[in-house]
Amino acid sequence: MIEGVKRAVALGAATAALAAGVAFSSVGVAEAAPQHTVAAAHGGKQKCHVVKGYWTKTWHKPTRDRHGRVHPGYWTKTWHKAHKVCHR
Repeated sequence: MIEGVKRAVALGAATAALAAGVAFSSVGVAEAAPQHTVAAAHGGKQKCHVVKGYWTKTWHKPTRDRHGRVHPGYWTKTWHKAHKVCHR
């Protein structure tokens, strides 16, 4: 009989922990989900468009290492991902 009570308590605790885990994970997923109601919140007055991805050249200045040796500056190409821009 005591083992039956222990089993019921353990099962109840496991069920409560599982329910709490599901509740917290669903809140995290809901917060991480993208919000698609931005235009609706502003009355639909926003003008939005998608800017395509593009490359830019970035200059890195000459630097000195810890031994005092000067390393020359150099150019790199930087990729900027496509993104949405909205104006009121």
